[in-house]
Amino acid sequence: MKSYQAVYQILSKETDYISGEKIAEKLSLSRTSIWKAIKRLEQEGIEIDSIKNRGYKLMNGDLILPEILEENLPIKVSFKPETKSTQLDAKEAIDLGHEANTLYLASYQTAGRGRFQRSFYSPQGGIYMTLHLKPNLPYDKLPSYTLLVAGAVYKAIKNLTLIDVDIKWVNDIYLNNHKIGGILTEAITSVETGLVTDIIIGVGINFTIKDFPQELKEKAASLFKATAPITRNELIIEIWRTFFETPAEELLYLYKKQSFILGKEVTFTLEQKDYKGLAKDISENGKLLVQCDNGKEIWLNSGEISLNSWK
Repeated sequence: MKSYQAVYQILSKETDYISGEKIAEKLSLSRTSIWKAIKRLEQEGIEIDSIKNRGYKLMNGDLILPEILEENLPIKVSFKPETKSTQLDAKEAIDLGHEANTLYLASYQTAGRGRFQRSFYSPQGGIYMTLHLKPNLPYDKLPSYTLLVAGAVYKAIKNLTLIDVDIKWVNDIYLNNHKIGGILTEAITSVETGLVTDIIIGVGINFTIKDFPQELKEKAASLFKATAPITRNELIIEIWRTFFETPAEELLYLYKKQSFILGKEVTFTLEQKDYKGLAKDISENGKLLVQCDNGKEIWLNSGEISLNSWK
C-alpha cells in the first residue's frame, strides 16, 4: 500500500484531528512524507482540514483502494488514478493477452464514452470501472449483461443506502429524474469460431460530483449531494458482489421493476422515420416492446436506437 493510501486509512478511522507527528509515528514515515501524502490526497479530490497544533481531519471524499476491493471480490483489480477510459484500458489489456475476470478502475477519465460514442463526463468524485469477462458463447446465448448489471447497481445502492434509483431503457441510472450513471457493454467476437470471446462492461456513477458543465446541469446529478454515508469502495464491492451472487432472474426482475419507461409514451426514430407509442415490456435480451399509435407493436433493439423522449 502506498503512503498516501495508508494516511487516508488512518484519517478515515479518526473522528477528530490527528497530528502529522502521530501519523508519521504510526506509519514509520517522516513528517515530510506525511505532508506529501496529504497533498496527494487533496489532488485526489479529498477535503482535509488542517489546524496548527491539532493536525489533520478528513472532512469529505474517499479514496479508491484496490487492495480492499480484491480482498472482498472474486476478481483482480487494475487501478489508475487517471485514464482516458476504463473501456480502453480493458481493450488494451485484452490485446496484450491479460486474463479475464479483471476490473479496470480509475478516479477520473479524460475521454469517457457512453453508447454511440457519446461523451461521458468523468471528473473526480465518480466511480469509473470496466469488468472484463470471457464467456466464449454464441451471441444468442449471452446473458443480458447490461440489464443484469443495472439490476445489480439498483440492488447495491438500495442495500447500502435505502435509496431507490430508477432505470431508463436501456442503460441509464436515474435519481429524481436526473441521470446519475450509465452502463456500456461491448463484445469481441472471434472471426474463426463466431463465438463472443470477451465482454467488457463499463459502469460510470456520479457519486459525489458537485459541479457539472452548463449543458448537463438540468440533466445530470450525483447519488449524494453532500457528504456520502458510504464509500466508493463499499459501493463497488456491493455492486459486483451482487452481480456475481444474485440469480439472473432476480436481477432481471429488478431491472423491469425499476424501469420508469414502462407504461409511458415514448418517441423514437427508426430508419429515419419518427414514431410515438406506449412502452409495454422489456424482453430478457433487452429489447423494448412499443405499441405505436397505429396499433402496431415494435420490438426495439438497444444497439440500434435510443429513445428521444418519454412522458
